[in-house]
Amino acid sequence: MAAINPVEERAPAACPGDEIIETNAPARLDRLPWARFHWLVVLALGTAWVLDGLEVTLVGALSSALHDPRALGLSEPQIGLSASAYLSGAVLGAIGFGRLTDRFGRRRLFMATVGLYLGATAVSGLAWSFASFAFFRFLTGAGIGGECAAMNSAVQELIPARRRGFTDLVINGSYWIGAGLGALGSLAALDPRLLPPALGWRIAFLIGAALGLVILLIRRFLPESPRWLMTHGRPQEAERVVSAIEASAARQGLVVEPPHTASSIRLRRTGATAWRDVVRTLVLVYPRRTLVGLTLMASQAFCYNAVFFTYALILTRFYGVPAGQVGLFLAPFALGNFLGPLLLGRLFDSLGRRTMIAATYLVAGALLAATGFLFARHLLTAAQQTAAWTVIFFFASAAASAAYLTVAECFPLEVRALAIAFFYAAGTGVGGIVGPALFGVLIAEGSRDRILLGYLAGAAAMVVAALAQARFGVDAERKPLEEVAPPLSLLR
Repeated sequence: MAAINPVEERAPAACPGDEIIETNAPARLDRLPWARFHWLVVLALGTAWVLDGLEVTLVGALSSALHDPRALGLSEPQIGLSASAYLSGAVLGAIGFGRLTDRFGRRRLFMATVGLYLGATAVSGLAWSFASFAFFRFLTGAGIGGECAAMNSAVQELIPARRRGFTDLVINGSYWIGAGLGALGSLAALDPRLLPPALGWRIAFLIGAALGLVILLIRRFLPESPRWLMTHGRPQEAERVVSAIEASAARQGLVVEPPHTASSIRLRRTGATAWRDVVRTLVLVYPRRTLVGLTLMASQAFCYNAVFFTYALILTRFYGVPAGQVGLFLAPFALGNFLGPLLLGRLFDSLGRRTMIAATYLVAGALLAATGFLFARHLLTAAQQTAAWTVIFFFASAAASAAYLTVAECFPLEVRALAIAFFYAAGTGVGGIVGPALFGVLIAEGSRDRILLGYLAGAAAMVVAALAQARFGVDAERKPLEEVAPPLSLLR
């Protein structure tokens, strides 16, 4: 299996006393036919983004209700700060749980993080003040941030290379299934004929908690990543997992090639990767990939979080939409966002990562700027504004999903979860935390021209990301992970 030259030069030779592991598990995983096991992976792990979409949409749709004195009576800046608290938790949760994911395994951590999310979401509905609500949102974000690292690592390592791009985009795009559920759930929760305003928003958070419980039960049937097992001195267990997946596919009548025909790689056994190796990998071995990853993640986070966390406020304040009807406008917006990765996803495996990522970022940025000008000039109705956002984020959703794909597949196995966490945290910290707080202040000022400046900033960030991807992006389509970024423990 060919390695990329700069890394191949750094691949260590075996030393006396090293425990050498020879395995063909990666090649066998990549050549597997699509089977029920892969659908289980999509269902059990892809729902992490359903949770995130549900959370963001619920809070976005509930923002006007939370502003109601009969509920928590939050001000516009406090609603923006609550969103920032959620994202702050996601940043710290991603780093902390990402480190633990690389050390203790994908499976342990994607079980623990969804458990944290479940509990924190439930208690969010019990908040009695701005401070308590922001704290519970912080904990919920920590669970989602940890989910990002653990889930994306497992998805990358279990899905065959030829379908990795499309599958990863659809899984990350499933965020918008949760967004649609949140939008529809908010309609019932905010209908005063069904629930009083002081109670409806609290009931809404139980939707997320119930979904988290279902996901926790489904994930019990997923194995540990064989790729993680083989680098942690457990090759026999990795062999058993791969053999079980192959046997399951064979029982479905699918053609499974004999194990001995798969190519092997040789690895040194490793334990926890030292922080210096993580820094060295990101800064010295893959500096261009690090630059591209940061740019992609920060720009999409600013664009999405700034717009979406405060969209309900835009509808209610500037278009006079009643709070109880906000979900009607968010549902088609969510549908367009899911259709983007679903309909464009296969092109990321055929036309390639570099072309499609750059194109989707560029188109989304240009359309965002144009729509911002129309909004500032009072040329859009609420329905037209929603239609415009739906078109913009059809492309932006595919772009954002591809950003997660990029940072997950372009770094070595031993640091994959922490790398995902780092880029998620950096992107969310730079673009996600600042965006909602900034737009909360701009909306409170009531000036469309000031809000336009925020939209233009998001558009510029997307265009810069497109240029960075076009210049320095990695052509990772249809290639095994071990070829895109050879493991640090790979032996010559």
